[in-house]
Amino acid sequence: MTKYNARMAELGRFNELRVRRRADIGVFLDAGDLGEVLLPRRFTAGLEPGDVIRVFLYNDSDDRIVATTQTPKIQVGECAYLKVVSRNRVGAFLDWGLPKDLLVPFAEQQNSMREGYSYAICAYVDRHSNRIVASSRLERHLHRDASRFRPHQPVDLLIYDRSDLGFKAIVNNTHLGQLYANETFRRLHYGERIPGFIKRVRSDGKLDLALQLPAPDDRERLGETILEYLRRNSGISTLTDRSPPDDIYRTFGVSKASYKRALGQLYRQRAIVIERDRIVLAGEAGADAT
Repeated sequence: MTKYNARMAELGRFNELRVRRRADIGVFLDAGDLGEVLLPRRFTAGLEPGDVIRVFLYNDSDDRIVATTQTPKIQVGECAYLKVVSRNRVGAFLDWGLPKDLLVPFAEQQNSMREGYSYAICAYVDRHSNRIVASSRLERHLHRDASRFRPHQPVDLLIYDRSDLGFKAIVNNTHLGQLYANETFRRLHYGERIPGFIKRVRSDGKLDLALQLPAPDDRERLGETILEYLRRNSGISTLTDRSPPDDIYRTFGVSKASYKRALGQLYRQRAIVIERDRIVLAGEAGADAT
């Protein structure tokens, strides 16, 4: 059974609302403290008074609260990487998948936004105008207290910028974090959403992040994978500790650092011979590379 509580209806988010009455232009929904909200006729097939429907509430071009069954690219309280489709005297407007574009006021732009470019933003309801707007001033709107995070905790990451240290990411839509270049073993792209882990909770409330976690038996498992790869390829691999990180990741799905550690362990176990331009299975050393 659908849980229904109109008084808790939220602007900028999906809500379960009951149909109050029909009209020529659509149906009116009971949105509790937000009043009656119109769901336009094109979204109302088969709806009758008393039915409950899941809708998104937003402001139309006249700033009235209306409902839609369309799914926007972002809800209030979330972050996304969106493209600027126009600008005017009040700010920049983003494509968020709804008929009325999402406003980023000039005062909420970290840097002046340009048409055709994409930016990381968070969406919120402006308390003065009661309108959904967005901001690229992430530190102004995201949380600084990271005490609820723990090392090794799985998190969702949104890559949004570079720094001198590597890549910046938004963590679980709520916090800012840092991926370090020397620990980033594959190409990352702005706007990409990827899984990650908390590496360290910093005293300034920001988070150090990782794309994979070191496990005690990971090196041993990787070593076995490398040996099996060598056996399938006549005992020879051209993937050395000098190979590009992307080549290593495509083959083994691990960082270059992890690969080098596994090679070192295999070498100490005398399972492989490391030559300048290839890795050779022990007992195969001296074999013709061709």
